[in-house]
Amino acid sequence: MTVLQRLRPDHAAALLAFERENRAYFAASVPDRGDDYFTSFEARHAELLAEQAAGAHHFHVLADGDGAVLGRVNLVDVDGGSAELGYRIAERAAGRGLATSGVREVCAAAFSEYGLTVVRARTTSDNTGSRAVLERTGFVETGATTLMGKPALRFTRELSEAGG
Repeated sequence: MTVLQRLRPDHAAALLAFERENRAYFAASVPDRGDDYFTSFEARHAELLAEQAAGAHHFHVLADGDGAVLGRVNLVDVDGGSAELGYRIAERAAGRGLATSGVREVCAAAFSEYGLTVVRARTTSDNTGSRAVLERTGFVETGATTLMGKPALRFTRELSEAGG
């Protein structure tokens, strides 16, 4: 069983393990976080928690029954009732619907707990898995852009009480 949890101080070790275990896997589709991310992880984790406490971002982990992190689903750059969605799922957990369920849960929380009305997302045009997650969770394609120097698409989801 996987549970969506708001990021907490005690997630640090499991989150670092998740990022290390999946570094090469993630780097194939998103920019690598760089060595500094890993060597300064504790300080960065504390910064993220402070930014979350200030309401600038809402960070979440998808954790299994043993507390291992299988994914992240985040809302960043909260402003004027909207935020940008980002997510990543561990290689060993990919293809099991975790991204879809995590995005659905975060969108519901975005409306009911964080007071957001719009969530935006971007993905490269060749990332068919991410595009499918966005489409399954009610996002609508709104235009073209670039991401990491590659052709990409923008998506938007209007939130409501009925469907988060």
